[in-house]
Amino acid sequence: MDRNEVARQTVDDRRDDLVELSHRIHAHPELAFEEVRASTWTAALLAEGGYDVDAGICDLPTAFAARVGTGPLHLAICAEYDCLPDIGHACGHNVIAAAAVGAGLAIAPLADDLGLTVTVLGTPAEEGGGGKILMLERGAFDGVHAAMMVHPAPIETTTPDVNAVAHFDVCYRGRESHAAAAPELGVNAADAFVVAQTAIGLLRQHLRPTDQVHGIVTHGGDAANVVPAHTRGRWMVRTRHDRELRGVRERIEACFEAGAHATGSVLELTDVSPEYAHMEHDPELVARYRANAETLGRTFVDDASMTISTDMGNVSLAVPSIHPMLRIESGGAVNHQPEFAAACVNASADRAVLDGAIAMAWTAIDVASGPARDALLAPR
Repeated sequence: MDRNEVARQTVDDRRDDLVELSHRIHAHPELAFEEVRASTWTAALLAEGGYDVDAGICDLPTAFAARVGTGPLHLAICAEYDCLPDIGHACGHNVIAAAAVGAGLAIAPLADDLGLTVTVLGTPAEEGGGGKILMLERGAFDGVHAAMMVHPAPIETTTPDVNAVAHFDVCYRGRESHAAAAPELGVNAADAFVVAQTAIGLLRQHLRPTDQVHGIVTHGGDAANVVPAHTRGRWMVRTRHDRELRGVRERIEACFEAGAHATGSVLELTDVSPEYAHMEHDPELVARYRANAETLGRTFVDDASMTISTDMGNVSLAVPSIHPMLRIESGGAVNHQPEFAAACVNASADRAVLDGAIAMAWTAIDVASGPARDALLAPR
């Protein structure tokens, strides 16, 4: 049996375990940095497959590194498993985690023969926490020559448009007062948001079509008859490239400053996470992955794409990386909709777990046994 068949057979043999892991994570959604069960379940299945697991790495309790093989070429496979507030796994991180485990299990019996070291990294807090960025800064990707992961979506593409993004909290502090008896004594922190959002709306006509800003007010006051003195919100600013992010962010921050000036409130801006970078998709890895996915029957439309942001972008600027999107049948729903969350445990999502695992494993085999190996091992 050739290497690709060994990998496929391993995934087929563990099919029930992989699908069950996907469904179990989906049924028990956990927010960023709180993925205690998901990280434990994911790491445990890898340990059963012969991986040495180091839990709680990089001072992140829900991060882990599972390693097999001792070869000179070091490949990393990233598993995500955090969810979104209220709508659970509407981005399908349950599929990502299970596919990563499947790929890891498929490569494990071949690693030594291929001259590979394989690390499956459990990466918490992709949804706004920047877990991979923290892990990158703290050494989790040191010595890694290439990294990969897959992500469910309503379309199939190898190169999604990955924008740089800044996540930050906005807080206004004003002064309470009776809203009817003495409104003139109050400083309305909710009005500061009204001014800021109006300014942002007017600014949009002067932004590039690829620039985006969006956010929510998470606390707008406590009682209708009390001038609100404490308000909070969370905002995101996205641009095509890192080099554009600072300039756009400064203009958005000026809108929030305008709210403070207009109302007399005090503004505080706090980063939620490190800034996410744009992504550079490694062309050789992309080509190998696409060929393998097509062998499995997956179909790509060349002009299909979608705009996202991910902390895998930061990894891609340090290590050759891929982040292909796996199409699932979602009935027209897109990521971050409740209907997409429901679709992430249907038959097509289960198929995506298996196809993603096999395609990544075959890509690892191609890289380890082909001309790309020397390029990856060359000093950068």
